Amino acid sequence: MSGWTGRESGRVSLFLAAALAGVLMIIGMAYDTAGQLRSVQRADDLAAEAARSGGQVIDRARAIEGGPKVIDEAGARVAVADYLRAAGGVRGHDVSFPVVGGEKQIRVRVRITYRRELLGLFGFRNTVTVSGEATARALTGAP
Repeated sequence: MSGWTGRESGRVSLFLAAALAGVLMIIGMAYDTAGQLRSVQRADDLAAEAARSGGQVIDRARAIEGGPKVIDEAGARVAVADYLRAAGGVRGHDVSFPVVGGEKQIRVRVRITYRRELLGLFGFRNTVTVSGEATARALTGAP
């Protein structure tokens, strides 16, 4: 027996090619899933900081007159937009003002896009949009 016969040549390399593709796909899934999770965390962080920024804008006229200190909706929307524009990378955002327990709060939902690095090679979409959401309220008394 001197080695490989003609019928068996190349069979190991086909197996290795298929196995390598599978291993690359698993690595790509791990890498891009971790990146997508980081993007979700970034979206949550951006939403929280934007809500905090908007929650600091109160209706000064009512507050100066001695009235309740409530969030100024128009000013808060501008503050949220300014913060997110400065942060960069935000695809879109929504701002709402729910009333909870008689207190006006600000809720910000942020959408950002994550660009997949490896899964696009295997037929998955190259980008995925993730969102984060946060709610803030104006603290006007002692903590």
